[in-house]
Amino acid sequence: MRIQSLGVIDDAVVELSPGFTAVTGETGAGKTMVVTSLGLLLGGRADPALVRIGAKSAVVEGRITTADGDPAAVRAEEAGAELEDGVLLISRTVSAEGRSRAHVGGRSVPVGLLGELADDLVAVHGQTDQQGLLRPARQRQALDRYAGDAVSIPLAAYATAHRRLRAVASELDELTTLARERTQEADLLRFGLEEIAAVEPLPGEDTDLAAEAERLGHAEALASAATAAHAALAGDLEDLEAVDATTLVAGAHRALDAVRSHDRELSALADRLGEIGILLSDVAGELAGYADGLDADPLRLAAVEERRAALTQLTRKYGQDIAAVLAWSEASAARLAELDGDDDRIGELTAERDALRAELGALGQALTDARTASAKEFADAVTAELAELAMPHARVSVEIRQVEVAEDADGIEIGGRNVAYGPAGADEVELLLAPHPGAPPRPIAKGASGGELSRVMLAVEVVFAGSDPVPTYLFDEVDAGVGGKAAVEVGRRLARLAKSAQVVVVTHLPQVAAFADRQLLVEKTNDGSVTRSGVTVLEGEERVRELSRMLAGQEDSETARAHAEELLETARSGR
Repeated sequence: MRIQSLGVIDDAVVELSPGFTAVTGETGAGKTMVVTSLGLLLGGRADPALVRIGAKSAVVEGRITTADGDPAAVRAEEAGAELEDGVLLISRTVSAEGRSRAHVGGRSVPVGLLGELADDLVAVHGQTDQQGLLRPARQRQALDRYAGDAVSIPLAAYATAHRRLRAVASELDELTTLARERTQEADLLRFGLEEIAAVEPLPGEDTDLAAEAERLGHAEALASAATAAHAALAGDLEDLEAVDATTLVAGAHRALDAVRSHDRELSALADRLGEIGILLSDVAGELAGYADGLDADPLRLAAVEERRAALTQLTRKYGQDIAAVLAWSEASAARLAELDGDDDRIGELTAERDALRAELGALGQALTDARTASAKEFADAVTAELAELAMPHARVSVEIRQVEVAEDADGIEIGGRNVAYGPAGADEVELLLAPHPGAPPRPIAKGASGGELSRVMLAVEVVFAGSDPVPTYLFDEVDAGVGGKAAVEVGRRLARLAKSAQVVVVTHLPQVAAFADRQLLVEKTNDGSVTRSGVTVLEGEERVRELSRMLAGQEDSETARAHAEELLETARSGR
């Protein structure tokens, strides 16, 4: 890896060899930045605070060797990455503003792809993972991971059914919790629909009735005006001396018609007067029919006003006009049908919920059986590893239990009992440790010291290495709290793990570092930064000096040097 402008590291190259690499250095020298850098390459969260003060961005570049058919190589090539002789180049850039970019094989990719590659490339374990192992959920995950398909297949089916049950329960809860409100809404809708149905409004009826009421209310004035207009156009039979428009226009037409043959323009005017005469006759006839047909019926007017009042009651409540009232009626009828169907829907959902609970009970039982079948094998494997880690009399066991709840509580039936359940089943899994003969098994959260917990976690990881291996393991001071002979055994076990995988360990323990195939020293310059020359490979005398410093804090102490050389010899002969 090449690391630039990350934390205390200005510019450094870290060469991780096959086998076992130990990273050492003074506290605060920047060892953890090596772990952080690898985390960024593997899709970890980009924190702009990691960017070195004064730099615009931090850059981490990695060169990973893969074999043909490796899942990571296949995923990278599917994303468009190019590999050269099985070598995959990965880079991650984090700006001081918080922006993050990732490149794989020369191709810009989403950061999420790095996380997908990480699943197949590296297992990272730090001090926080030790605390994580104390959580029952993490212990259940550890057992499930060890069990493999025996648990993952029924767990996937269980998770699908659990999601459906949550959705059904949520809808059912909404329907039952809001039953009162929905009943009130249905009653209001039903009342409105009945009120509209009683009136039976027609589309456009309000407009037509308004026009009719206007006409009936002014019938006498309309009739008088129509009669006067008719007399002006066609004459009044009772006043024979009155001059009407039809007679005058007819006279004008006759005057022009007599001489029209002498002038084309005058002939056209004569034609227009003829058309006017015909139009006046038509209008006069229609006025006569209008006046005769106009009925000033007070009873009809009263009926129209009464109907308009009924329609007005509807428009005040349900819409600005009858068209809006009819639209409200249609929408409300659909909503009422939905609300009236709630009882049926509640029945359907209740039946589906009960069926899903029964299905979850069967799947939960299958999960319990699969976990129980794998638990003893898992515990025996971890116990065997602890024997290799200077805990020869320790015994690990796995307790699987369910929490029983009241019969009327939300639960699933397993083993004839109503038990609590969650997204991963009904089982609570807990690792128990008996550190020596005669000691009762106790949860590792209560019965393990810091050093014992470190070794338990390392034993669990080694067991995983046998059942679900990855090419590289990175341990960040997981040997915390371990010392003396136990530290030697931790180093020896890591060296054995390194025979089948690449192992990188950030450590303060000389007993662990002595077992490494390669030891890297991280040290700062006088200005407080780590430069390219600040990460060095220790060999020969330099490695003895560093182990002496780790042992006694004195690089030149003859006693410490003798102890360091003895450690190296013990490691060489004891791998």
